[in-house]
Amino acid sequence: MTRRRFEELVADALDSIPPELTAAMDNVVVLVGDRNPEEPSLLGLYEGIALTERTSTYGWVLPDRITIYQDAILDICDDEDDVVHEVAVTVVHEVAHHFGIDEETLHELGWG
Repeated sequence: MTRRRFEELVADALDSIPPELTAAMDNVVVLVGDRNPEEPSLLGLYEGIALTERTSTYGWVLPDRITIYQDAILDICDDEDDVVHEVAVTVVHEVAHHFGIDEETLHELGWG
């Protein structure tokens, strides 16, 4: 799968998130990478300060980053339908971290 197509799938996944939530996202950028260098099988990664942890002193910081790892996702998928599903799950999972939702809660909700 080309990078361009994969990026389209990430954009589609972001578009599937309700507008009320995307409007609440603040100071975050979503990127596509090949693979996480420290954890090559990692599908996505949120790096930053979750909205629930920001205080009145939050400011003048670089945007939080959500990275979706194309090669890791392609490694576990058999076809494009699998990739579409896994990208959607991974994007929602990482966006949830931006909103302060932890791993345990995500697993309980079926987004593990």
